[in-house]
Amino acid sequence: MRAARIGLAWLAVAASLAVASPCGAQQQRLSPPDSTKLNLAGRQLTIVYSSPSARGRVIYGGLVPWGRVWRTGANEATSFRTEANLRIGDAEVPAGDYTLYSIPNPDDWTLIVNRQTGQWGTEYHEDMDLDRVEMKIEELDEPSERFRITLEATGPDEGRLVMEWEKTRVSVPIKTLQ
Repeated sequence: MRAARIGLAWLAVAASLAVASPCGAQQQRLSPPDSTKLNLAGRQLTIVYSSPSARGRVIYGGLVPWGRVWRTGANEATSFRTEANLRIGDAEVPAGDYTLYSIPNPDDWTLIVNRQTGQWGTEYHEDMDLDRVEMKIEELDEPSERFRITLEATGPDEGRLVMEWEKTRVSVPIKTLQ
């Protein structure tokens, strides 16, 4: 039952590139679905999220309040699937399906790896947290209009998860565990 629910959640995210309007026509979402994948040591890591745009808004400390759990994107919850057992920052994350949330602050960011999956992005249950890890913060030279998440390889069995939006880049190292 759980596997079917997870499969349906991924299908719903992938199928949501366009939304039907009341008259039946298709229209683009303001925060379209996006994804990033990385192969580490022969194992696939995948993040599926919705990518909002700044559209002239103040993002951090405005649209995304400081010090509160954020869905880390828009719309559906940000999904993370790993085929490998990982170390993300200092957290051990077994192979499986998770939801990623974050807590942005001006001087520190926290990534939350949560065991609940398939929910809308604002449905967060702290008791389902697997772990929380600190992220490195950097200022971008040029602002990023669209929120994006990337998984980048830094070696055959290690990489990093990176999020960029507005003038902020945050990242955390990832390493496969044997």
